[in-house]
Amino acid sequence: MNTDTPTARTAAPTADTGPACAARRGRPRSEAAEQAIFAAVEDLMAGGTAMSELTIEGIATAAGVGKATIYRRWPNKEALLVDVVSRLEVPMPGPTGEGARADLIDMVDYMRRRGLAKRTRWVLKAAYGEMQSLPELHNAYRERVIKPRREAGLALIRRAMDEGVLRDDLDLDLLGDLLMGPILYRSILWDDSDLEDPDLARTMVDSLLDGLGPR
Repeated sequence: MNTDTPTARTAAPTADTGPACAARRGRPRSEAAEQAIFAAVEDLMAGGTAMSELTIEGIATAAGVGKATIYRRWPNKEALLVDVVSRLEVPMPGPTGEGARADLIDMVDYMRRRGLAKRTRWVLKAAYGEMQSLPELHNAYRERVIKPRREAGLALIRRAMDEGVLRDDLDLDLLGDLLMGPILYRSILWDDSDLEDPDLARTMVDSLLDGLGPR
């Protein structure tokens, strides 16, 4: 692992020394430091370090930066960990424009593809397992990641009801659980699950629609 600090990697000064030039040089260094910090936390967790055992000093050492560099960006370890875990979550896809069924399949397939990233999957699984004992982190993650994703899924299910793809006499939250539960189980809880099948999302959604479509 390259332990050079962002300062050590700075290019030699040039004749352009004005404020604009300083801003151009400073931004990449800042981004490089943040990426090094994120990577250090992920490496430590992937190596088996529990979230409760992580320290700012240990993260700074692994990232090759000073503790002050971390504290300039995050007030405490919990705030940093929320950003690390949130960063691992790939943004949900937008509407396909092909109707509610296609969008339901796309949303489930997003979870399938997310589960194929084995390193990310392992780190997220470890984080989920510890969050219950870290209330501040759990609450922040719930508000920033879980709640918006669930609301997006429920909005899609409402549209499926309006389009007549799903029955409109069923509980919305229950439908959300029935739709996302199987793929969450396979991608997060079942270590040996086969997620390679590109038709898995379509099969899951169509199986649900066969049983819960309009009578």
